[in-house]
Amino acid sequence: MSLWTAAEAGAATRGELRGDWSVNGVSIDTRTIRPGDLFVALKAARDGHEFVAQALDKGAGAALVDHVPEGVAPDAPLLIVPDVLEALGDLGRAARARMGGKVVAVTGSVGKTSTKEMLRVVLSHQARTHVAEASYNNHWGVPLTLARMPADTELAVIEIGMNHPGEIAPLARLARPHVAMITTVAAAHLEAFEDLAGIAREKASIFEGLEPGGVAVVNGDLDTSPILIDTALARGARVITFGEAAGNHHRLTGIGFSDDTTVAEARAWRTQVLYKVGAAGRHFAVNALGVLAVAWALGLDRALAAADLSRWSPPAGRGMREVLLLDRVEEGLSFELIDDAFNANPTSMAAALEVLAAATPRDNVGRHSHGRRVAVLGEMLELGPDEAAMHLGLADLETMSAIDVVHCVGQLMRPLYEALPEAQRGRYAAKAESLAGKAARLVDAGDVVLVKGSKGSKVSLVVDAMRKLGHPAAQS
Repeated sequence: MSLWTAAEAGAATRGELRGDWSVNGVSIDTRTIRPGDLFVALKAARDGHEFVAQALDKGAGAALVDHVPEGVAPDAPLLIVPDVLEALGDLGRAARARMGGKVVAVTGSVGKTSTKEMLRVVLSHQARTHVAEASYNNHWGVPLTLARMPADTELAVIEIGMNHPGEIAPLARLARPHVAMITTVAAAHLEAFEDLAGIAREKASIFEGLEPGGVAVVNGDLDTSPILIDTALARGARVITFGEAAGNHHRLTGIGFSDDTTVAEARAWRTQVLYKVGAAGRHFAVNALGVLAVAWALGLDRALAAADLSRWSPPAGRGMREVLLLDRVEEGLSFELIDDAFNANPTSMAAALEVLAAATPRDNVGRHSHGRRVAVLGEMLELGPDEAAMHLGLADLETMSAIDVVHCVGQLMRPLYEALPEAQRGRYAAKAESLAGKAARLVDAGDVVLVKGSKGSKVSLVVDAMRKLGHPAAQS
């Protein structure tokens, strides 16, 4: 069964059809396109029309375009529309309309992608599930995810993000979720908003897309939680809160960390729940509790959902942990790397440092007699006028005292570096490239190393350099 026939796609977009074709997928990138995909010629850094001929040569079943590109035969399989992005939205809208299952939408300043992946693990074990890839959560990512959704999907998970006011509501109305979850509200993209309340109102606009009788799953621990709850109630939603505070419908009551696992106890609607996730971190445990609330709202088997959470672990750049051998023969000469270099704001930085503080280094295996907890911290971007104070404020975190060495990257991190005790200061670099070039001097056998920063800080270069120092340890 094809994903889209020419007739279906033409009816959805009201476009001009060339040829009678069918496609099994939708792609916007010729580097990853598969035979039988519909290639969507979006205009971004490059105009996708420049790659239509290449896409067809690679076996694309058809292309969605606003004109016949140069080098493409007039009788090639095409769908010609006035605006490609709008047509992609039309495809997404049609896919949502023909789908008879239920949709979950997820947003939040921190943790929406990891939560989406937890939902993938939990929901796919109980129904035919379609989930957004990577962080496809913007004005083209959401319609692309919907356009890729098979008609027989029973459950779908759509991630919705934003950088500026007014972005979430249109995407939520496109997705039309039955359940909408907000992981948290934090100082991310604050430069585009007056304050946290403004961010909360933007996040809460996800409820504008809720289907009648929909459910809002909301973090109840936040100063801005009343904004989220009141907005959901005003939209006629049923509200389920989760978190650590008393009064939440789903409440975390106990938590324990090992180096790569979090075990949590909770009460959910007066029922005791025990679950674990494959990563250390209080924030992971709290969001997993929100996932259980979503499962409850969908009417799924909660015991099975709680058991399946243990099969989730974070992807690269989002807290993934790996052991790297510094010597192929001497297995003890290794260090542990926590790769959290995809994004950062004060809330996620505090959570990552808590994970590092709870890690257990190994003594008497490296140049230093004691294994160290090492943090490589890059700038937190888009925080607005108080960004300097937010960076400096990291020095006051209780967990910071448990970190042995702190290396800092970027001008915004300079105040933090200077505020640290001299014994705790590692290296400072204005650019990540400079610190990456000194990777061998930053790490020792027995260390646990956290690399954390906004994507724009480029601390992922330090992660790459550290990976090149060693060899992945054998996995059991």
